[in-house]
Amino acid sequence: MKNSLLIALLLISVSCKSKRQEPSESGEKDLAVVEQSSVSATLDFVTSAELKETVYYLASDELQGRATGSEGIEKAAVYIENAFKSYDVKPYFESYRDAYKANGMDAYNVVGYIEGSDPILKDELIILGAHYDHIGIGKVVDGDSIANGANDDATGVAAVLAMARYFATKKNNKRSILFTLYSGEEMGLLGSQHLAARLKAADVNLYSMINFEMIGIPMVDKDYLAYFTGYDLSNMAPQLNAYVDYKLLGLLPKAKEFQLFYRSDNYSFFKAFNKPAHAISTFDFTNFDHYHKVGDEADKMDYDFMAKLVNRLIPALETMSNTTTPEIEMNE
Repeated sequence: MKNSLLIALLLISVSCKSKRQEPSESGEKDLAVVEQSSVSATLDFVTSAELKETVYYLASDELQGRATGSEGIEKAAVYIENAFKSYDVKPYFESYRDAYKANGMDAYNVVGYIEGSDPILKDELIILGAHYDHIGIGKVVDGDSIANGANDDATGVAAVLAMARYFATKKNNKRSILFTLYSGEEMGLLGSQHLAARLKAADVNLYSMINFEMIGIPMVDKDYLAYFTGYDLSNMAPQLNAYVDYKLLGLLPKAKEFQLFYRSDNYSFFKAFNKPAHAISTFDFTNFDHYHKVGDEADKMDYDFMAKLVNRLIPALETMSNTTTPEIEMNE
């Protein structure tokens, strides 16, 4: 997440506990019910092992914290490209690289593409994204200066790659899907701003965009799995919940208070297209105290939780990609 979030973290005690949310008035099932239902067991495609493999590599000391313009982030870009190639996910542009300048440095987004199966609906794009950069070298703690960025945001990258593997395997999305991994986020959303502007200039028909940001640790005392930034701006979160018939996504008051909607890569697409573009996160201000610190290590992530979250998200996203009429829209 962007550096301005540090102000929020200083204002909130790590030891505080969030209050349990009241049950949804929409009639969605809460998680206690879902754990016993057949809905929760409909997908086990994504494994904790594959998510762990990705996070451990991206957050390894070899990559030196993945600062934009560094040798480490170049290794991360190659890793993402090779994953796309192995899944038979095609480049959207001439290559997987979307090149731009980040404060004078050569920088790249990495973009994969799965075309929709419907001759008309394939022109509507769904974007699933995360940033693969981090801050590089941080304040030394116990001899360690590498800010590895496991939760921020190797976890999001792992989720996007796993979903790319799923959709490349199933090939049953009527709408086309872009899988977009950004650099330059920690420098002020530079990569996503560039890509959003490029797609806008090409007059693409954006249907929806979801950004995955810090999803490595489960939230504390919530009756939903993850929160949706900008929850009230569109109908996407309740619609995704309705697609799977349980309360998968919720509104976190602290996210709204600190305007997290505007502090991650989803905002670049919202600003360019004025279409539903949100971030999914599980960082709840109480469950993780290593933001932008050298303690953001791969061994602190909960990979079983991540797999559960991604496996439950995929059916909702799959349904979103296949509705015959547009059902995701901005609220008035």
